[in-house]
Amino acid sequence: MRNLASRVGRAAATGRRRVLAPLRDLVRRVERATPPDRDRAIDALRAVAIGGVVLGHWLVTALVLDSGAIRVASPLRYMPQLAPATWLFQTLAVFFLVGGYAAARSRGAAAGTYRQWLGARLARLFRPVGVVLAVWSVTVAGMLAAGADTVTVARLVKLVLSPMWFLVVFAVLTAATPLVARLHPMWPLVTVAVIDLVRYGVGGSSWVGAVSALAGWLESHGLSESLGSVNVVAGWLVPYCLGAAWARGALRSRTAGWVLLVGGAVGAVGLVVGAGYPAAMVGVPGAAVSNLDPPTLAAVSFGLAQCGAALLLLGPLRRALRRPAVWAAVALVNLSAMTIFLWHQSAMILVTALGLLAGEALPGLHTVPDGPEWVLARLGWVPVFGLALAVCWVAFHARERAPSRRARLANA
Repeated sequence: MRNLASRVGRAAATGRRRVLAPLRDLVRRVERATPPDRDRAIDALRAVAIGGVVLGHWLVTALVLDSGAIRVASPLRYMPQLAPATWLFQTLAVFFLVGGYAAARSRGAAAGTYRQWLGARLARLFRPVGVVLAVWSVTVAGMLAAGADTVTVARLVKLVLSPMWFLVVFAVLTAATPLVARLHPMWPLVTVAVIDLVRYGVGGSSWVGAVSALAGWLESHGLSESLGSVNVVAGWLVPYCLGAAWARGALRSRTAGWVLLVGGAVGAVGLVVGAGYPAAMVGVPGAAVSNLDPPTLAAVSFGLAQCGAALLLLGPLRRALRRPAVWAAVALVNLSAMTIFLWHQSAMILVTALGLLAGEALPGLHTVPDGPEWVLARLGWVPVFGLALAVCWVAFHARERAPSRRARLANA
C-alpha cells in the first residue's frame, strides 16, 4: 500500500512538472524579450483598466428572458444602492491616461513621418475590429435565417457594438496628439464644466439670466444633446492630456498624485451629494442623466481621482512586476488588450445562449437582476464568462499582432 501511494505521488509530481514546464518556459521567454528600460507599471495600469471595463460590463449587464425575447437590464436600476460599486469598475480614465502617455512618448521617439506613425497606431487599434464585424455579420444572418426575433438580434448587436465608441474617441485623440500634447488639462475640464452648467444647471434646476436663456434656446432647437456630445471628446481629453504631461516629465512627485486623488474624489462626491449628479459612474437604463453618456463633470472629477491613484501606485506596481511570473501575466494581457475588449461582450452572450439549452431561466444569467441573490449568482458566472473569453482569445488574438515594421513605427 505504501509503495502504491509512493507511485501515485511520483506520477502526480511528474504530471505537475509537465503542466508547469511550458508555463515556466513562457515566463522565461517573456522576461528575455522585455527591454530592460521598459516601464512595466504602465502596462500594468493598462491591464487594470481593461480588466475593470470587462468586469464592469459582466456585472452590470443582464440578458433577461422576456416573453421569448431577450432584453438588456441592469442591476443598478433595481438596486441603486449598488451604485458605489461602479466606482471600482469604471476605469476608462486610467486607460486614457496611459494612452496619452504612450502616444506622446511614441510620437516623440518615432523615426517616421506623422502619417506613418498614425497609420501604425490606428492599424493596431482597428485591425481586430474587422474580425468582430465579420463574425457578427455571419452570426446575425444565421440568427435571422433561423427565425430569431429581430428585436433580440438588434439588442445583441447593440450590446456588442456599443463599447466601440471608445475606439473612435481614442482614435480622434491619438490623431490629435501633436496638437494636444502640450494642452493643459484645465482647458477641457473647464469645457466640461461649462457645458454641464448649460445643460443641467445646479442640482437639476435651471440657472437664471443668460445661462437659463441659453439652456432654453438650446433645448427648444434640439441642440442640448449636440452640445453634450462635445463632452465625449472634452471629458476624455482631460486624462489624455494628463498622460501627455506625464510623458513630458510632469506629475512625477507623489504630491501631484495625492492632489489629483483627493481633489478629484472630493469634487466627485460633492457633485453627487450636492449637485444632484447620479452616483453610478456608468449608464443606467431608464435614468434621466448618465455620468458616462456623455461624460459629466462628476465623471471627469472621478477620473482625476483615478489618475491620481494610478500615479501613486506606480512604485508598488514596479516592485511587484520584478517577479517574472507576474510580469508575464501583465504582458500577455497587454498583447491581447484589444481582443479582450472587443470580445468580452460576445463571450457573455455565448454563455447566455448556451445556457438556454438548459430549458429554463438560469439564476444570474437569464433572470431579472432585482436582488442580492442575483448578484451572488452572477459572481458565479464570471469565471464561465472568462473561460468563454479565453476561447475567443485563442480564436482571434492573432489578428491583433502588428507586422514588425509597423510595430517599430508605433513604438508603443
